[in-house]
Amino acid sequence: MSRPGRPRIFIVDDVPENIQIALAHLKSLDLEFAYATSGEQAIERMRSRTPDLVLLDVMMPGMDGFETLQELRTIEAAQSIPVIFLTARSEPEDVAKGFELGGVDYITKPFHGVELRSRVRNHLELHRYRMDLEQTVRERTKTLEERTKTLEERTREADLLKDVTIVAMGELAEHRDTDTGGHIQRTSDFVRALAQNLYDTGKFLEVLTPAYITLLHKTAPLHDIGKVGIPDAILLKQGRLDRLEFEIMKKHAEYGEEVIDKLILKAGQQMAFLQCAKDLVGSHHEKYDGSGYPRGLIGTAIPLAGRIMAVADVYDALRTRRAYKPALTHEQTMRIIVNEEGRSRHFDPEVYDALIRVEEEFAAIAQRNKDEMMC
Repeated sequence: MSRPGRPRIFIVDDVPENIQIALAHLKSLDLEFAYATSGEQAIERMRSRTPDLVLLDVMMPGMDGFETLQELRTIEAAQSIPVIFLTARSEPEDVAKGFELGGVDYITKPFHGVELRSRVRNHLELHRYRMDLEQTVRERTKTLEERTKTLEERTREADLLKDVTIVAMGELAEHRDTDTGGHIQRTSDFVRALAQNLYDTGKFLEVLTPAYITLLHKTAPLHDIGKVGIPDAILLKQGRLDRLEFEIMKKHAEYGEEVIDKLILKAGQQMAFLQCAKDLVGSHHEKYDGSGYPRGLIGTAIPLAGRIMAVADVYDALRTRRAYKPALTHEQTMRIIVNEEGRSRHFDPEVYDALIRVEEEFAAIAQRNKDEMMC
């Protein structure tokens, strides 16, 4: 349940100067602060009052940051508190361990103040969504125990919780990558435009239905959710990734599938919108000729959701400015995409042809959701 008043941030670092630096960067946010200079001290203080978010150093004498997080998770009231590692330890194995232990983010020192503020603000927002959602679930469960709901009421409730969850998770993915801008809204609309055109022209009717098109549109914001598992040093790099960095970045498709798998497991049953999300998240970087990732699937072995998302994602990536390339106009983008190699190697030919048919709609969607990253 959301706490009244200002969110409380707990900073744990054995170097007081580091605590002061973090406080200086975060003072513009409407927050309450507490701190500790050791893991043992932090656990003792958090047993009496749990914060809304923890900034945790790794390298500390005595109980290090990893051990502190493990001990923190034994406190019932603190099991869901988001923990962001804020440390000079930047080795890949340290980053991986931080996420494996349940950290929600990993920021390496030195860092930019705007980066720290953004991460703290976004994770507080997502935590609030989660707490509110859990409170809603508890309240609804209590009501269900008191009386039997009609099928219509239960369906409406499930749809509401599903949509809130998708929006919250999608926003987290978007805000972690500061280059994405309006990417989520645009690609969601691109996906719907492609799917609707394929349906209208009688393609893939064994899968495409009006209900499935709605699912595609609603789950498209999750396509990059796996980026929450990518280290900031790689995700936010101002330039092209080297070979090793790109291999790590490619893991986000698998990380995203793991997130959806956990949701399916918690649901206890197969759910259409979660399966649609998993197909889309895990396969939108596959290429029709088998040269994509993460599995090198070929042709129609790639789920239809991924084949549709691939076109939407590539179009928007070309239209958007990145640290290593300028933004392209609609005309420039279409000249790059519209070639026989793109049709026969990168994209499903049917989806490629649908893009040609709806290119004016794509241009209108991009213009309607234009941001500073686009030309």
